[in-house]
Amino acid sequence: MGLFRKPAAAPTPIDGADCLYLDLDGVVYKGPDAIPHAVESIQATGLPAVYLTNNASRTDAEVAEHLSSFGLDVQARDVVTSPQAAMLLLAKHLQPGDPVMVVGGAGIVVEVEARGWRVVRSAAEQPKAVVQGFHPSLGWKDLAEASFALAKKPEHGGIPWIATNGDWTIPVAGGIAPGNGTLVSAVHTAVGRLAEFAGKPETPMFDVAAERFGAQAPIMIGDRLDTDILGASRAGIRSILVLTGIDRGASLLGADKTMRPDHVIEDLRDLQEPIAPLRETIERSTGDVYFEVGTAAVRRSGIDITLVRAGERPVDTIRAACAAVWTADRPVLGLRIADELLAL
Repeated sequence: MGLFRKPAAAPTPIDGADCLYLDLDGVVYKGPDAIPHAVESIQATGLPAVYLTNNASRTDAEVAEHLSSFGLDVQARDVVTSPQAAMLLLAKHLQPGDPVMVVGGAGIVVEVEARGWRVVRSAAEQPKAVVQGFHPSLGWKDLAEASFALAKKPEHGGIPWIATNGDWTIPVAGGIAPGNGTLVSAVHTAVGRLAEFAGKPETPMFDVAAERFGAQAPIMIGDRLDTDILGASRAGIRSILVLTGIDRGASLLGADKTMRPDHVIEDLRDLQEPIAPLRETIERSTGDVYFEVGTAAVRRSGIDITLVRAGERPVDTIRAACAAVWTADRPVLGLRIADELLAL
């Protein structure tokens, strides 16, 4: 009877997951438009989808409306924002009715007011804490007021400073723009103290999602190693990097162990596609090691990592190159990596 047994299905990146945690910018959309194939691919999985965004400029309801305009079935509660994560940190320091300086937009204001705190915009109003998040309308005066309010260091009686996230950049329709981390750094330079961060890669955002949805085996899908993938690692969950946003080949090759995803995919269509196996062979005469994925082949010869054959799909070449680098007996700075691999 074994002759007629169906072969086991090849595994896919989301096998075993009971919930998708999805980043937004660079994963589901870029600017106002959905990324090609993203919407139908999310729907096709049949899994509950939760949207985790570090972008603090909009409310959960506004994000849900944007996603719904693409045809996704999304309610406000399906969106976890970095301001919501920031509220977990603020709650340790505040009493009902306390004034909170908001350096940001409606995404923060709605969350602060929902918890019974009072929004203020200047240091003269004697805030009990500062919460800072990205908004495109922020200007020098806003950063200056934050600096005035944060002039005292915590050890000298200074008030708490919570930043929604530390993303240095943000992908928008026109390209890559400065993110909240850049603006937080400007205030840091003025006051000489550090903010406490709430969004990815810190765990408060994952804590909010876990409490709200109770998923036992979620999987994080993102486009940034330093937020989405590192955050998933810290939260103890699996992760997938999709190559439609910020990070690609060079970033992956240089990633340390905490930022290495469980899977790398070209776009969200690959979520349910069989994972192309990695083949590793050693040439006995030279000791060179060959790494192959699909039609892609990469060779490691001593400290040299070179491209033997590009794959039909760039993601296959990237995966083969990552295997060659990540299994080496030395850190990436001790390797010579071919320029064509770094350019992937």
